[in-house]
Amino acid sequence: MTATGTGDGRGPLAGRVALVAGATRGAGRAMAVELGRVGAMVYVTGRTTRDHVSEVGRATETIEETAELVTEAGREAGGTGIAVPTDHLVPEQVSALVRRIDTEQGRLDVLVNDVWGGDHLLSFPFSGPMWEQDLAGGLRMLRLGVETHLVTSHHALPLLTRRPGGLLVEVTDGTAESNRRYREHLYYDLAKNAPIRIAFGLAQELGERGCTAVALSPGWLRSEAMLDTHFEVTEETWREGIAKDPHFAISESPVYVARALAALATDPEVARWNGQSLDSGRLAREYGFTDADGSRPDAWGYIADVVYGGREASAEDYR
Repeated sequence: MTATGTGDGRGPLAGRVALVAGATRGAGRAMAVELGRVGAMVYVTGRTTRDHVSEVGRATETIEETAELVTEAGREAGGTGIAVPTDHLVPEQVSALVRRIDTEQGRLDVLVNDVWGGDHLLSFPFSGPMWEQDLAGGLRMLRLGVETHLVTSHHALPLLTRRPGGLLVEVTDGTAESNRRYREHLYYDLAKNAPIRIAFGLAQELGERGCTAVALSPGWLRSEAMLDTHFEVTEETWREGIAKDPHFAISESPVYVARALAALATDPEVARWNGQSLDSGRLAREYGFTDADGSRPDAWGYIADVVYGGREASAEDYR
């Protein structure tokens, strides 16, 4: 993939095709939009549409709206969004999705496995040992956060590997380093560590075919649900949430991890990251981008040093 434009005013990913699996909201939506902004044709999938609401229960966030945002962002760069309702736990639907991409585009250059949708199965703060947690809810979490990724990769990677240079991104919460600390909820811990291992394993297989696999994590993500459900704020007023939890000061908008993805997707030397577990803060330092407010938060560094390490420092020291 080239990091420069096409020479005709289009973006660096013009002519390239991406699939963002799980693009209804949060990081997935932002990543789809950013790929469109740099010129990609982006297929966006999810279960919530204008006619159907998934078990997550957030009717105002739909894949149709995501596709429209992608097209709007990509207007000058040549990017376009295409919404395809897909339940990634249903292999037949994923297979049909990939066949459609193959028929319409004949290629797939970037696959982003961002499917999650398990927050409603968690209680905050996490509490109680595994045997006191809801078993059905925990197993559902693993299906949503792990099985969906495996199903999607099984069907999409044959198309991705048709050409060298393809990029697989496993989106998760935490890095291999930060997740050495137990995430305090066994099912959540498993669901968020599995994509890291998936990326590590697939890196061996994709690397042999000239492609790249990485795991990518935001820091403390200000998703729509985090803002309005947990802190009762908006993106414009998010700093009011610091009164509820001082550590919220290190949080970042979805734009930050989206810019991290775009940096990877437009890096002609992206193969140097093959198999690695990456995060938005680390990639910001590497590629020089910032969050939407111009800051450069290092959430996982702050959490390790201040939250768990006892260092006396403010979040501003890590922004």
